[in-house]
Amino acid sequence: MRLSSMADYAVLTMTAASRHCGRARVSAAQLAEETGLPVPTVQKLVSRLAAAGLIRSSRGQGGGLKLSRPAAAITLADIVEAVEGPIAIASCVEQGKHDCSLEAGCMLRPHWPVVNQALRGALAQVSLVQLASPYQHVPHLPMEHSPAVELQS
Repeated sequence: MRLSSMADYAVLTMTAASRHCGRARVSAAQLAEETGLPVPTVQKLVSRLAAAGLIRSSRGQGGGLKLSRPAAAITLADIVEAVEGPIAIASCVEQGKHDCSLEAGCMLRPHWPVVNQALRGALAQVSLVQLASPYQHVPHLPMEHSPAVELQS
């Protein structure tokens, strides 16, 4: 699975915004400059991120953007869902969607929710604080501790 460009850019934008946490508000133009993204792209992302409750925007003198909650309380899953909608590895996992022609007799259908939950769980374990910090290698968990295996119990 690959994130869309917009989801990737949203993560970059939120990471840049988190570096201003606790200080003065930041403008979309500043975020664009810091990330190397075009201003219209950042403005579009800010609109989606604000609609999802991740960023607050205010106009006028002293206005600008700031995170709606602490960076430690915002996850990679929150950011991806703000731009992409609910995380769903297959269309049959999305609530209310039944657009797969194979769904009725699909032998994999019962397994997709487990896989989807593991994927979303992995994204939800990465906070914006972690994303904004310098990278530190974390060794992989042994298979018996992986989220996918734990969900199967």
